[in-house]
Amino acid sequence: MIVRIMGEGQVRLADSHLAELNKLDDELLAEVENGDGPGFRLTLTTLLDKVRELGTPLPDDSLEPSELILPSPDATIEEVRDLLTDEGLIPG
Repeated sequence: MIVRIMGEGQVRLADSHLAELNKLDDELLAEVENGDGPGFRLTLTTLLDKVRELGTPLPDDSLEPSELILPSPDATIEEVRDLLTDEGLIPG
């Protein structure tokens, strides 16, 4: 799966990591819904760090279609709220 972090670039991520990332995504969804700004910031940072850790960066000149788009590290809670679906940022 190709994942884009807005403002950073793309990483290739094995589907086997989705369950682990979905736990963080569920936390993030709850924090957005509850307006928990500090918790939101911590969980968003943790989620993006985990994607970077588990994924393999693609070259900057690569133009792969992204299957998943995640917000930038400095995204606001309102910006992330606009990106969320019923399943959060990560489907599944």
